[in-house]
Amino acid sequence: MTLLRRHPVLATLFVLALILTLVFAGRFVAQVVYWSDPARQEQEVEGWMTLRYIARSWQLPPRDLYEAAGLPGPTRGQPMTLEQLAVDRGMPLDALIAEVEAGIDRLTAARDGAHAP
Repeated sequence: MTLLRRHPVLATLFVLALILTLVFAGRFVAQVVYWSDPARQEQEVEGWMTLRYIARSWQLPPRDLYEAAGLPGPTRGQPMTLEQLAVDRGMPLDALIAEVEAGIDRLTAARDGAHAP
């Protein structure tokens, strides 16, 4: 008798667990490959980016970047791009990008200062 006939529920659960493991492992590998690309690190800030994307690119904690840029934390739902945030705040995109870049500068200076001997 095969295992599937003797324990159909356990065999099915095992196959489902294996599929889920492969899906999550695939997502993990895809993210590692994406963020390991030097072109993705310390990218110039653009309007299509979300603050979380920028924080990952600059290797900063997203909450700290929100705070340093003077923006409210993320809300549930779709993340907002800088263009959408600028429209919501009623300000030019260039001014918002300047605020985010200033926040990045403060955070990276604090981070690099903490690593200095």
